[in-house]
Amino acid sequence: MFALLKKMVCINSGTHNKTGVDAVGRAVVDALKGCDLTVEVIEEELIGNQLVVRTPCPSSDAGQVLLVGHMDTVFPADTEFTDYRDDDARAYGPGVIDMKGGLVAGIYAVKALSAIGLLNRIPLAFVFNSDEEIGSGRSKALIGREASKSACAFVLEAGGLNGEVVTARKGNLSSRLTVNGRSGHAAFAGADKASAILEMAHKTLAIEALNDPARGISANVGTVAGGIGPNTVPEHAEARLDFRFNHPEDGDALKNRLARITADTRVAGTAASLEIVSGRPPMPAGDSSRRLYARVEKIAGRLGIAVSPESRPGVSDANEIAQVGTPVIDGMGPIGSRDHSPDEYMLKSSLPQRTLLLACILADFAGQR
Repeated sequence: MFALLKKMVCINSGTHNKTGVDAVGRAVVDALKGCDLTVEVIEEELIGNQLVVRTPCPSSDAGQVLLVGHMDTVFPADTEFTDYRDDDARAYGPGVIDMKGGLVAGIYAVKALSAIGLLNRIPLAFVFNSDEEIGSGRSKALIGREASKSACAFVLEAGGLNGEVVTARKGNLSSRLTVNGRSGHAAFAGADKASAILEMAHKTLAIEALNDPARGISANVGTVAGGIGPNTVPEHAEARLDFRFNHPEDGDALKNRLARITADTRVAGTAASLEIVSGRPPMPAGDSSRRLYARVEKIAGRLGIAVSPESRPGVSDANEIAQVGTPVIDGMGPIGSRDHSPDEYMLKSSLPQRTLLLACILADFAGQR
């Protein structure tokens, strides 16, 4: 398992590095050779290919079981964070928990079930997607189709440091705000200067005022860029925005407020436009997911593995699965922290532990047939 983890981590698979993501896909297929599975490769032109692995067992009336994990990372091809290393307790490297460790856990859970002859009793689909870190724009429809055919789903993002698995997530909205003004020499600018940056400053304050912790709404102006020099009135400014929310109606309200902020001009001679870059609906902790969690908790208890439910502000493919009404548990991968940073690490003991838990959960579904 750790040999496969090292192999995958040492392949750069930043989302836009198609060559690298496809190499991870080939490593997945190689690792599953010898199992009674079919592999569907969905070709992509600009990003890595999507993979769907299936067992030979026909789906029951209740539906199949769905596993989802992504092969891409946030680290681009030119990153300096490229190596795998480990010590007695931890493994380090780009994507070690986000989420190549989760892929390894899923692969070896399937291999374990194959070794004892259970795969032909479990209607299972395993989606390996290639663009989760940029919102799953290309794979979203694929995941939705598979989720609609599924009785339940498990997503292999990292588990929490105290054994948490994810039963709810906030929704998110990512957008780009652009302001255009009129350039000129700063020395000759009057009070009516059409500064794009000044207009962006007014809009930044209005956007930050949308924060409402009591409702679980966060609004963040994450980056701002504009202008060409201190002695020039800036003609252009751009900001990237991020919003998180618990309820779908809050997402709709945020879009409406953003539209008004965009249209409300405070600096004469400027105009703004808004682009919604990506977004995911909330993943609520519904009754069906609570029942699925209770099943996971019972199996974990028999194994002596501690789990607990967690609501996370970050988003994942589980948000899209919940949107079609399929019960889903996320955070089923190994435990670690500091993902999306050069300090990303996994607790090594959690990799075989979470693999065992996942294999036993899947075996439990086989026992119902």
